[in-house]
Amino acid sequence: MIAITGAAGFIGSRLAQHLARQHYPLLLVDCDLPANKLVNLMGIAPLRFLDHQSFLNQLESGSIVPEAIFHLGACSSTTETNWDYLLQNNVVYSQRLWTWAARARRPFIYASSAATYGDGSAGFSDRTPPEHLRPMNLYGKSKNDFDIWALNEARNGRLTPSTWAGMKFFNVYGPGEAHKGTMCSVVLKAYRQILSQGEVTLFRSNDVRIPDGGQLRDFVFVDDCIAHMLWLWQRRGPNGIYNSGTGQARSFFDLARGVYSAMNLPPRIRFIDMPESLSAHYQNYTQAEMGKLREVGCKLPSTSLEEGIRRYVAELHSAQSAAA
Repeated sequence: MIAITGAAGFIGSRLAQHLARQHYPLLLVDCDLPANKLVNLMGIAPLRFLDHQSFLNQLESGSIVPEAIFHLGACSSTTETNWDYLLQNNVVYSQRLWTWAARARRPFIYASSAATYGDGSAGFSDRTPPEHLRPMNLYGKSKNDFDIWALNEARNGRLTPSTWAGMKFFNVYGPGEAHKGTMCSVVLKAYRQILSQGEVTLFRSNDVRIPDGGQLRDFVFVDDCIAHMLWLWQRRGPNGIYNSGTGQARSFFDLARGVYSAMNLPPRIRFIDMPESLSAHYQNYTQAEMGKLREVGCKLPSTSLEEGIRRYVAELHSAQSAAA
């Protein structure tokens, strides 16, 4: 049995679907299972589900002994300001799962975040010690704090999970994110804008050196992130923290054009001013350094932005047709 926390969420549900197709028995864990997230688990049978606290209690009592844990559950809001809440849910909870996996000698693959890199002034290398990073929000800090703790456990010779990896996901997009509301990817936002308004709005540049829509991100298709995790799990490491992106930054303008192309429509893009509150801390560039993952042997090809959008839009169209 493989346990997946955050199983009803975006990346967790996609991983669950992938493993279910390979007939792995699954234990799906999440805080709750509202209707807008339950749809992510349709087709997975049998559906064995536990809330996150019951899972931890049964794990620590010995009632359940999963073969591996994929820990993808967390408070992922970058605007969350309650540090105590983030500490308990993103750090302490993760430490308790890690500790169980270490004692039981089970694999433990967990979600870190590219938010740990802060404004990018220290670069986007997964070789940079997390102690040198300065996240820009408390969510990023919570993820970075756990990375620091995990690395210290390993460096100090303490017992660790049989295999472990922390995945720094970059700008992930793809099926399964509809429940995220304003936190969903720009791909989904663009798709919805085109359906409702016929046009996509993008921020004007706040830097004279960058054209409007020319801000760059490492947009990574969700299935690529799944492939990175499964590669590390199935090959039992090497243990460590890894970026999960494409290594190729693309512009928001490219993204918008890609969505229009996938929908077989001519592009209509309108630029709007960036709010001052956002402009002061806005990142104009992110790009994962993928050398570390490739050097350990994971040389899986990345899905191009255009191909990822095409596949995503095809699934969105299919879901709309099924609901009609």
